[in-house]
Amino acid sequence: MKPKPHDLSRRERQIMDIIHARGEATAADVSTAMPDAPSYSAVRALLRILEEKGFLKHREDGPRYVYLPVESREKARRSALQRVVETFFEGSLANAVAALVDDEQLSPDDLKRIEDVIKKARVK
Repeated sequence: MKPKPHDLSRRERQIMDIIHARGEATAADVSTAMPDAPSYSAVRALLRILEEKGFLKHREDGPRYVYLPVESREKARRSALQRVVETFFEGSLANAVAALVDDEQLSPDDLKRIEDVIKKARVK
């Protein structure tokens, strides 16, 4: 069964954010990057748990484990965005986009990109 992002604790989500941002990381890298990091052994335990849950895999680099996400950054990005839309916008992508567009001063390039995405969606 495919793991779901809502199966993550706050700390696990922080670790996944760090590893997705870096592409890969050791326990030491994660510990250094975490705000108010728990002990090094706790970070290692969380990494092991994330691997058991199916979110991470590792490769050995000498005595160190280097952790990599199982899911691509793009898939993780879409999944996170979907959670935000479901949580804050009653599942309505239109409401989420409207909130972003209403609150932002968009550059002409941003507006053009949004228009192009909408035109492309209409063709589908």
